[in-house]
Amino acid sequence: MAVDHYENFPVASLLVPARLRRPIEIIYAFARSADDIADEGTASPDERLAALAEYQQALTDIERGEPPVSPLFKALAPVIADHALPIGLFRDLLDAFAQDVRQSRYADYPELLEYCRRSANPVGRLVLHLCGRTDTESLRQSDCICSALQLINFWQDIAIDWAKDRVYLPLEELARFDVAEADIAAARLSPQWRALLAFQVDRARQLMLSGAPLARALPGRLGWEIRLTVQGGLRILERIEAVGGDVFRHRPRLAAWDWLVIAGRSLTM
Repeated sequence: MAVDHYENFPVASLLVPARLRRPIEIIYAFARSADDIADEGTASPDERLAALAEYQQALTDIERGEPPVSPLFKALAPVIADHALPIGLFRDLLDAFAQDVRQSRYADYPELLEYCRRSANPVGRLVLHLCGRTDTESLRQSDCICSALQLINFWQDIAIDWAKDRVYLPLEELARFDVAEADIAAARLSPQWRALLAFQVDRARQLMLSGAPLARALPGRLGWEIRLTVQGGLRILERIEAVGGDVFRHRPRLAAWDWLVIAGRSLTM
């Protein structure tokens, strides 16, 4: 996680075994650049979708054994081949980013989780494939961590997403807590809003804790990377609670002191 931009998955750090660091960096570069196509700059929706379609075509070229043209895919192709990575996981990411171009609201929590399944979970699964840990329980725990990180990112960035006309809070839950989109627009800190955010924070925390045992199951430094990632996500949730759900005026950030807390808690996971 970075200070200025909360990531949905960890960037390869010095904690990651050296043999995995470069493959993870390349996977991250693929995901980050594709996400930026969908999210950054002034391109029209059609231009964004066309650029993402080019990424899909590059994956097809790799599947067919055709030499990639762009530097990114030239780097990605041997990583996929050397580690037998499922192309479908990369396609899931692209599908999710294209969905961000087309869709700005989610009816309910299951629909939001389905988005997380494609927007965040593939990266965790790809890392597990790199490690040769693809048993059912490890994949489930990884999915929980990645989906929780995605949800935490949503609740941290509610104001930023509103400026892009995106609302990830499920519409069914907005209605249940008697919160309207007008409340988001006005940054209104009503008791209903605080209750809604408290509910979202608690659910994301439980999802993260459900996946946390993966950190103990993974060997060596990679396990420590996951510990820090889990504790970092949990700390962001605490920051949201500390401001009473006022993510409009106080976007949660991790300071130096937080990292000391995160490191200490990682020792006792």
